[in-house]
Amino acid sequence: MERIESQSENLTDHQRQAIVHKDGPALILAGPGSGKTMVITYRVRYLIQTWKVNPANILVITFTRAAAEEMQERFERLMDGAGRAVTFGTFHSVFFYMLRMAYRYDAGNILRGEEKMRIMQQLLSGEKLDLEDMNEFSSGILEDISRFKNSRLTMAEFEPVNTTSRTFQKLYQGYEQALQKWNKIDFDDMLLMTYDLLSQRPDICQVWQKKYRYILIDEFQDINQVQYDVVRLLAGTQQNLFVVGDDDQSIYAFRGSRPEIMIGFQKDYPQAVQILLDRNFRSAGNIVKAAENLIVHNQTRYEKQIQPEQESGSPVSIIECQNIQMENQELLDKIRLHVQQGVSYEEMAILYRTNTAAGPVIEKLMEHHLPFQVRDQVKNLFEHWIARDMLAYLDMAEGDLRRSTVLQVMNRPNRYIHREALNTETVSFSQLKDFYKDKDWMQERIVSLEKDLQLLSKMRPYAAMNYIRKGMGYDSYIAVYAEYRNLKTEEFYEILDNLMESARECATLQEWKSHIAAYTRTLQEQAKKRNKEKEGITLTTIHSAKGLEYEVVFVVDVNEEVIPHHKAVEEADLEEERRLFYVAVTRAKHYLYLLYTKERYHKKTKASRYLYELTEVQKGSEDIIEMENDLRS
Repeated sequence: MERIESQSENLTDHQRQAIVHKDGPALILAGPGSGKTMVITYRVRYLIQTWKVNPANILVITFTRAAAEEMQERFERLMDGAGRAVTFGTFHSVFFYMLRMAYRYDAGNILRGEEKMRIMQQLLSGEKLDLEDMNEFSSGILEDISRFKNSRLTMAEFEPVNTTSRTFQKLYQGYEQALQKWNKIDFDDMLLMTYDLLSQRPDICQVWQKKYRYILIDEFQDINQVQYDVVRLLAGTQQNLFVVGDDDQSIYAFRGSRPEIMIGFQKDYPQAVQILLDRNFRSAGNIVKAAENLIVHNQTRYEKQIQPEQESGSPVSIIECQNIQMENQELLDKIRLHVQQGVSYEEMAILYRTNTAAGPVIEKLMEHHLPFQVRDQVKNLFEHWIARDMLAYLDMAEGDLRRSTVLQVMNRPNRYIHREALNTETVSFSQLKDFYKDKDWMQERIVSLEKDLQLLSKMRPYAAMNYIRKGMGYDSYIAVYAEYRNLKTEEFYEILDNLMESARECATLQEWKSHIAAYTRTLQEQAKKRNKEKEGITLTTIHSAKGLEYEVVFVVDVNEEVIPHHKAVEEADLEEERRLFYVAVTRAKHYLYLLYTKERYHKKTKASRYLYELTEVQKGSEDIIEMENDLRS
C-alpha cells in the first residue's frame, strides 16, 4: 500500500482497493469521470511490481483499437517503457490472434467492408425485390446478420428489422455460402469461432488460460453474450477476471450488449469483490446531481450514488426554442458567449441522437464560418434517393427532360408509364402522349404531369417540394413504399422535411444547388480530416461521444420521438434511451445546455420526458437547473 500512496496521493480509498486487488474476480463499478483508466493501468503495474506477475500473463481488453492503443501508451509511460509484454487489444484482435494460431488464418481471410456489400448486392440482384436504394437495403440486411450472429438466438427466434424473416433467412444462407466459398470470416465470426474453438478443444483452451492468467476488461457494460462466454472460458477456474464498467452507460443494445450481463456478473461469480468508484472528477456538482436525478428512474441497474469532487458550478441550462431555426440561433449565441469568455472551440461539443440532426447544425456553422469537426461519417442528405427525386422534379420543371431525369420520377407516384414509352434521349410529352394515344386515362396522367411541372417552374424550391409532396401525391407514394419495406414512414418524411428546410431561404433552384455543392464539399473535407488533427467545435452523435469530455456541451433536439427515439416502445428500450441521455449529460465538465423545440417542420412537439425527470426536485438539488420557461407551463 505504501508504494501506491507514493505514486499518487490523490487516489481515493476505493481506487486503492481496486488497484491492490490480486486474485479472484472483481467487479469495479466506475461512474463517469471516476478515473477508471488510471485504476486499470495502476492495477497492471501493481500486479507486475508488487505481486511479481509475469507481464506476458496479463491481458487487457477494451472495445476499440484507439482505446486499446491509448491505454497501452498510458501504461508504458507509467512503466517508463517496461512491461511491454502485457497484451492490450480489442476483443476482435485478441480472438483473431487465437484463430490465427489454431487455423493459420491471416489478414486475407478477414472479409472487408466492400466485399460484404458486393456479396449482398449480388445476392439481392437475384431476388425480385422492389428497392429504391440498393445500398441502403444491403446495409440494413448486413446489420441484421450481425445482430443475429451476436444474439445466440435460433433463426426461428430471431426477428430481422429490415425485411421479412423468410427473405432474411434466404439472404443469410447465401451470405454464409459465399463466405465459405471464398474462405472468409467476418468480424462476428471471429467471436463465434473463438467460442467454438475454446469450448470444443479443452487442450487449446488450457493453453490460453495458462497464457492469460490475469484478465482485465474495460467498458464491461458494452460486452455482448458471445464475448462474455469466451471471456468466461478464458478465465477458467482461476477466475482472475477484473471487469470495469458502468451499467448506467450501457448503450449498445443494437450490437448485442445488455446491462443484464454486467448485473448478472455476481451471480456467475458469487465470490466476486464489488468496488464502487463513486467520485466524479470530471463534472461540476450541478451536472452530477442532474445526471443522478435522471438515471435513478431506471430499474435495471446497480443502485449507486456518485459524489462530485468539484463545486456546484453553473446550473444546467434547459432552453426552449420555437423551432429548429431558433435552436440553431441559440447554439450560435451561446458558442459566441463562451468564446468571449476564453473557451476554445475545441472545448465545445454539440451532441445529437442521430446523424440526421447533424445536417442543419453543419449548415448553420458553415453559414457563419465557425470551425467544426464531425466525429461520425455523416451521410450526405442530398445523395439520398429521395433528394434525387426532388431534384429530378425541379430539373424537369426547368426544362431538363433527359431520359435519365424523367426515368427517376416518372412513376413516383406510380403513373404506370412504361420505360419503353421513353424511347429517345430527350423526352417529348407530345411523343409520350402519342405512345398512349389509344389510352385516354394514360394521356390524362401525362397532361396532369405537364401541368404540375408548369406550376413547379413558378415556385421557389421550398414551395415546389411542398407541392410535390402534397399536390402530386409523393407523400402517399412514400407511405406505401415504407409499408412494403416494413420501415417507419416518419423516417422518410423526416428526410423530406430536412430537404425542404435546407431550401427554405433559397429563391431559385440554382441557389439551392450551389448550397448543396458547398455542403457536399464540406462533408468531403470533414471525411479527409476525420483521422487527422482535430480542430473546431465537435459535432457527434451521443453514441460516439461516450468516453469523451468537453468544457461546454450542447445537446440538441431533446424532444419526445427523438430522445427517447420513436422506435423505443418497450420499457427496456426506454431505459436504454435514458442511459444514452445520461451519457450525453455526463460529457460536460462545467457548462451543459439542453435544447428542445416546440415545433419541428411545422408540427407541434413535446419536450422529452427525460427533461422532466432531470428537473424533479430532490433533496439538495433545488438550484441545479436553470430554465427560461417552465416545462410544465
